[in-house]
Amino acid sequence: MINKLHLAMIELYRGDAKRIQHFCKVHSYAKLIAETENVDKECLFIIEAAALTHDIGIHFCEEKYGNCNGKLQEKEGPAIAEKLLQELGFDQDVSERVQYLIAHHHTYNNIDEIYQILVEADFLVNIMEDGLSKEAALKACHNIFKTACGKTICREMFDI
Repeated sequence: MINKLHLAMIELYRGDAKRIQHFCKVHSYAKLIAETENVDKECLFIIEAAALTHDIGIHFCEEKYGNCNGKLQEKEGPAIAEKLLQELGFDQDVSERVQYLIAHHHTYNNIDEIYQILVEADFLVNIMEDGLSKEAALKACHNIFKTACGKTICREMFDI
């Protein structure tokens, strides 16, 4: 199912290599952190699905609003994900949880374990893609990262 979703997301983002690379990297880090933190198989499945789809509303937001900021993605992404996940045969409870994560992936309070892992993976990629300073990486590492694996990756990746 995850591979079907991965390929469907690549198809959905056709021609947008930068964003395909983004969600592939977020997925890779999310899976690594989740497996290292020993989450159960159900949680891992949800984390992987959410990592692949977390920015699913980005193109729609650019077309509708001329802007793709995080809050707009949170607003528009869940409905797009619901349709895709239903087409691919995902269970309703998994779809609802993934939609929730998409709707909150730029909101950094009330974070549970699954959401924490998604946030950390997205931050690891965004720090690099956005060219943030070492100081910004250090601040994120201290303020955002909670998992042992995520902290280690952040410290090693940015030499902080």
